[in-house]
Amino acid sequence: MKSKNISLVLGIILAFSMVGCGQSATTESKEVQTSETQNAQAKQEASQGQAETTAENAEVSNDSESINVYIGGSIFDSSMDPVKGFMSYGYPFVNEALIQADTNSEYVADLATDWEVSEDALTYTFNLREGVTFSDGTPFTAEDVVFTYEEVQKNQANNENVDLTKLKSVEADGDYKVIFTLNECYSPFLDTVAMLQIVPSDSYNSETFDTAPIGTGAYKVAQYDTNQQIILQINDSYWGGTPDIEQVNIISMDQDTAYSNAVSGQLDVVMVGSTYINETIDSMTLHKLETMDVRNVSLPTLTEQVMKDSQGNEYNVGNNVTSDIAVRKALSIGINRQEIIDNAFNGEGKPAVNFTDNLPWASTDDYEDNQVDEAKKILEDAGWTDADGDGIREKGDLKCSFDLIAPGNDEDRYKLATALAENAKNLGIEINVRNESWDVAVVEENTTPIVWGWGQFSPTVIYSTYDSEMFLETQYANVTGYTNADCDAAIEKAFAASNQADANAAWKEAQAIGDSEYPYLYLVNIEHSYFVKDNLDISESTQIPHPHGHGSPIICNLKDWVLN
Repeated sequence: MKSKNISLVLGIILAFSMVGCGQSATTESKEVQTSETQNAQAKQEASQGQAETTAENAEVSNDSESINVYIGGSIFDSSMDPVKGFMSYGYPFVNEALIQADTNSEYVADLATDWEVSEDALTYTFNLREGVTFSDGTPFTAEDVVFTYEEVQKNQANNENVDLTKLKSVEADGDYKVIFTLNECYSPFLDTVAMLQIVPSDSYNSETFDTAPIGTGAYKVAQYDTNQQIILQINDSYWGGTPDIEQVNIISMDQDTAYSNAVSGQLDVVMVGSTYINETIDSMTLHKLETMDVRNVSLPTLTEQVMKDSQGNEYNVGNNVTSDIAVRKALSIGINRQEIIDNAFNGEGKPAVNFTDNLPWASTDDYEDNQVDEAKKILEDAGWTDADGDGIREKGDLKCSFDLIAPGNDEDRYKLATALAENAKNLGIEINVRNESWDVAVVEENTTPIVWGWGQFSPTVIYSTYDSEMFLETQYANVTGYTNADCDAAIEKAFAASNQADANAAWKEAQAIGDSEYPYLYLVNIEHSYFVKDNLDISESTQIPHPHGHGSPIICNLKDWVLN
């Protein structure tokens, strides 16, 4: 490998973008212009100026061993420390877990070679891979696994993604065997193991690992410039063979700037939303990758009132329109999902009525929507009629009308919300779409329907979505206030199952109960779309089904990419 000077690649890219933006294809005007968007633009302009100044003296290598990628901004949103939850969806490019998901969404060995579960499902024993070293040269042993898990336990409040509250102990049996003992049966424990990547016990530092983690993966972080770029270089100590691409520059910028940079040839990979999927870029091909990433709308199930959480804090909850199950059911069976997808996303994606259909615990029930006449009858039988002839139903003095928040600067969520609103008019339901910041959405999450994005390997999403004990106790959890004792019991049965078959059956039972009362309106299983340079092979055959991840999942198999 040739030695390479690390430079501020972003500066040169942004310098090109100042020219490229003026020459790129015209994009459609944005429906959404909020103060949050304007603030983000101001921040971007400031960072551009700083980057260009730095670039004047920067040496940039454009040889074939380096690529520039834009995969969204979520990778810059938090610490890169696995102990704090980084990459808990399982993208092992810097740090690795004991196991990982494969292309069939099944768990296979990673830092572990094999594992076994005791008959009572309280003990999990993992045999570890020998001959593995961290990027700093220290050997990987059972001590590092024990340290990582105990460090998360000590700082559980800092890691909301990996829940180790059911873990009684983790012990090393020699250098290459680890034994986990649980307090009680917890069927998703393998999901937890796959989510927690291992850090070195000798050199872990909770401050430096935010931007400079040390791992066993194929790459190491060579440079981290906050909200600008992450430069990855090959980990020469990697146990799995040498990757083909020596350096990967992950660039932070907005979607439009990224697209312009791709058009001008400055990016090798660019994530795009539905606005760009029908465009073409010279020497690049659009790749549409399978996901478990679902968009849905929360429909509060309670009437408007004030309720307290377990600590006595008061919250406004409920919605007098969506609290009527007739409204929720009418929307679910009466809208035309394919038409909504066609209008919002140019037909990209597939209709969804549940979390996902490509995981063993997920419901795969058939559905039939666009039942407009049946939906209208349900509404009329429940007393929702259009007495004044304005096209909007009412029950007494209450109009069948509600707000819908499309949060953040996510144009695709806004387009989905507006397409849904247009479709719901056929049923006599008025939906008023609002684009708001996430700060506003969080305040209103228990009162106002919101467009959400979900998708993960673990079935615990069913617990956080449907279990009554989650309401008002955890942000983003059971925001609809859904309560059903039978559903809670099925979830408890799923957690306590001693084998995966029983657990999956119980998870499906919980979903079926919850779905029968329509607390969420599932709309679309989206595709993740990226323009990729024609000389870059992203190894689609080893891409796992993408969880919800704002673009980052494409790097799940970064070590397999080949630059031709």
